[in-house]
Amino acid sequence: MAKTPGRAAPAPLRERPSEPQRYKPTGEELLAMYREMVLIRRFEERAGQMYGMGLIGGFCHLYIGQEAVVTGIQSALKGTDSVITGYRDHGHMLAAGIDPKIVMAELTGRAAGISKGKGGSMHMFSVEHGFYGGHGIVAAQVPLGTGLGFAHKYKNDGGIAVTYFGDGASNQGQVYESFNMAELWKLPVIYVIENNQYAMGTSVNRSSSEDQLYRRGESFRVPGMQVDGMDVLAVRGAADTAVEWVRSGKGPLLLEMKTYRYRGHSMSDPAKYRSREEVAAMREKSDPIEHAKKELIEMGAADEARFKEIDKEIRDLITQAADFAETAPEPDPKELYTDILVGSY
Repeated sequence: MAKTPGRAAPAPLRERPSEPQRYKPTGEELLAMYREMVLIRRFEERAGQMYGMGLIGGFCHLYIGQEAVVTGIQSALKGTDSVITGYRDHGHMLAAGIDPKIVMAELTGRAAGISKGKGGSMHMFSVEHGFYGGHGIVAAQVPLGTGLGFAHKYKNDGGIAVTYFGDGASNQGQVYESFNMAELWKLPVIYVIENNQYAMGTSVNRSSSEDQLYRRGESFRVPGMQVDGMDVLAVRGAADTAVEWVRSGKGPLLLEMKTYRYRGHSMSDPAKYRSREEVAAMREKSDPIEHAKKELIEMGAADEARFKEIDKEIRDLITQAADFAETAPEPDPKELYTDILVGSY
């Protein structure tokens, strides 16, 4: 067949990572993951209560149901790595090792909060913990996370950037600009789509012509994998594969986490676009905490007495965090004029 003048030969197919294997933890490792998921679940339940009491203002997006995603991925990272996400960020903060007291204090707008009470639910930040936000603009964190990957490569510090976004954000144009740049420059970025299936309120198959979101990077030669985001060990196994791929200099990788949020998009969302039966069925059949609990029992690593002990410990911790967040001082009014970037022209 004659070559078309001016047309380059097709590039060879890019190497793909091996199929991830479900992680095989020790009893101690799985117990730590279980505890982390319970911490996030109880924190979010209390945040929902406090929002209803008027103690938290503005928007509040809960992570209940999605705990396995951030728990599994964070367990595979190192201290040199960076994490960035959207506005459903409380669980990501806790998984990064940040004290629940100062996360809750941020929700209530107190000076002791992680962002001095200025960020609220959607804009928390802690460079010390490698956590770069909390971003309220849909998909805005994706180019920023790509920039974090560029910084790691530029500094040659061995770190990688994990960039979380949702199925709704996956339709934004800046996501694809980021994929293109990351692959061109072989940046160490893991893009994690937390596909909770409804974005703000529209199911993914009604809003996306390609609803297999792990394929979204293919036109930019970014390989992707689809993962059961309700199974913390499946998430950890995929995270290990992704971390090894990206850290070795092979460029970005996309992980689609098939997960599910039990609550509405935000606290103001009645979630009438899905049935109660659907949510109940997901809770009954796919709950990540109950699955981990069952495996721990089968491994002989914990029993009901141990689970009750953990639950009491976590509930006490959350009560202390809530009390702290309710009683800590509010910022001084003068703080309105600090931490502001002013440009001159």
